Amino acid sequence: MNDSSPTATSDAPVTLITGAGGGMGRSIAILLADRGHRLALLGRTHGKLDAVARELRARHPQIDLEVLVADLSDPGEVGAVMPRVVARFGRIDNLVNGAGIAPLAPIAKTDLALLERCFSTNTFAPALLIAAAWPIMSRQRNGCIVNISTIGTSDPFPGFFVYAASKSALDSLTRSISNEGRRAGIRGFTINPGAVETPLLRSNFPEKVIPPERALPPERIAEVVVDCIEGRRDDESGRTIPMPSP
Repeated sequence: MNDSSPTATSDAPVTLITGAGGGMGRSIAILLADRGHRLALLGRTHGKLDAVARELRARHPQIDLEVLVADLSDPGEVGAVMPRVVARFGRIDNLVNGAGIAPLAPIAKTDLALLERCFSTNTFAPALLIAAAWPIMSRQRNGCIVNISTIGTSDPFPGFFVYAASKSALDSLTRSISNEGRRAGIRGFTINPGAVETPLLRSNFPEKVIPPERALPPERIAEVVVDCIEGRRDDESGRTIPMPSP
């Protein structure tokens, strides 16, 4: 337990993290909890989210957090997320779009179902969450949106034809956030990591293909997310932040 860490208060920032049940999302949640954020943890699996929530409460017994279970491939469920966050906390200060899927499929095996599956989760859901947060952040005259993309948008691994395209669209959303949000005090960032040591990576690539030493630790991505939120990367708002594999 970290007894010296800050305790969340009613005026502490509120951050929604998608994909918070493990991997990068979990690491981001831990670092933001250490900084006193109130957190909304969103994912598809209640058990994984509860495990992260228990871990955070063990570190910070007074933490103010909410667990939200939603399937981001379903627009109806996505549309219910932001009203629940605002009803619970009264505001939204930061949105971290960390959820994503990365099915491997060669170009010749691409079909409509694969396109819809990838774009609904990797592009449409973040866009809908951004649009829902926008009027709230605009009224507050402050907000930060961090999108977790992939270095594959500029150098796609074979088999990531659709995945890389869906994340390229996410990169474009960030440029629009920066352009439209400047007057409203809303900042937007995209982090483009290479291989990151997460269950998603290992679902596609065994260690003999990508050894652990060639993968970034998820904590490293979390540190950059926190830097974006806390203003240390403001000169990169609207741009992609590449984080190649070791």
